Amino acid sequence: MGKLNDKAVQAAQPGEKVRKISDGDGLSLVVQPNGSKLWWLRYRFGGKEKTLSLGQYPLVTLKQAREWAYDARKLLAAGSDPGEVKKAAAAEAAPASAPIGKTVEQIAREWFEKFSKQWAPGHASKIERRLERDLFPHLGRAGIAAVRPAELLAAARRVEARGAVETAHRLLNNCGQVWRYAVATGRAERDITGDLKGALPPVKTSHLGAITEPDEVGALLRAIEEYRGGEVVRLALRLAPHVFLRPGELRQGRKEEFKLGEEAGEWEIPAEKMKGRRPHVVPLSRQAVEIVRDAMEAAGDSEWLFPSPLSASRCISDMALLTAIRRMGYSKEEMTAHGFRAMASTNLEHLGYDVRLIELQLAHADQNDVRAAYKRDVSRLQIEARAKMMQDWSNYLDSLRVGAQVIPFRSASS
Repeated sequence: MGKLNDKAVQAAQPGEKVRKISDGDGLSLVVQPNGSKLWWLRYRFGGKEKTLSLGQYPLVTLKQAREWAYDARKLLAAGSDPGEVKKAAAAEAAPASAPIGKTVEQIAREWFEKFSKQWAPGHASKIERRLERDLFPHLGRAGIAAVRPAELLAAARRVEARGAVETAHRLLNNCGQVWRYAVATGRAERDITGDLKGALPPVKTSHLGAITEPDEVGALLRAIEEYRGGEVVRLALRLAPHVFLRPGELRQGRKEEFKLGEEAGEWEIPAEKMKGRRPHVVPLSRQAVEIVRDAMEAAGDSEWLFPSPLSASRCISDMALLTAIRRMGYSKEEMTAHGFRAMASTNLEHLGYDVRLIELQLAHADQNDVRAAYKRDVSRLQIEARAKMMQDWSNYLDSLRVGAQVIPFRSASS
């Protein structure tokens, strides 16, 4: 173990001259007068003393610097000069060695152009920004066939170093798609991301807050009824538990998408608004239809079901529902705008409905061949089965809201 620790590295202050703080075995933290901190490894090769730069802190952490110093010492033990090995790798990946149309950035953009049309705009934008921020500045001009796994890992570790471990994993996932596309189009020999499995620390998963206990659901519904922060947002919150939609799908509803009857209706959501890029029909219960009618009246001349209070030409913001939930006193661990989906799916399964029917109403991607076989997008029979489930669910929510004794219902299919 070296002499330094993370706190000491972070606390190291610049002086009037360059400061070198040793970690042992030739590895040092070099603090420049301007405050920048660099990792240097001093070693001897062929009777000469040499210095190898291992990168800048905090992009390269103490742990990473030690790992790379260890790799360099292994090269020395094998009779190789780590400085020359680094130069050779850089030369191999230089832009001049990459034929036209074969750099990482060129192929990544070609892949993105080909496949992004199938994605939701927000999803596509996130991937493009991720590549432009975290991949192209470091490897964009390199020939894709020349990039080594360690170089790609270094790019991912830069992301990890800023605390974005999940983003680092997503970057490697996107790189895997790019490299496989390059293999399929004859511009790379293999997908090098396979060599990097387990190279990044695992992502600590956390579930979105969701209220699922019946008594707590009833209390939440009563809190929504009493909410006075704005009528449009209150109506959106009232509708949310009845339709199982993602927050973005809910708030972007347009009046023209609704077909309302006396006691039932349907919400036909176009494919471009759905995460799975497939059109989705939401059967509306009698209670949901009543809320939609109230929302349409409150929206006035706006084309949106839930227009922004700042401009009727826009829908409410993505923070409107979440802010309202917080104002009602619920923390992010207790409830989120996305939590209405978990509320419905958890309780409907307990109440006897087939999980496959619930999945269809949630517009989840097919999980296996059984669910895929069960699915019929244009089947009126299937929509009618979902409509019965949705009406039963709304009736159940009403019973929770008024605090009645709840007798679990069983679906006809159980």
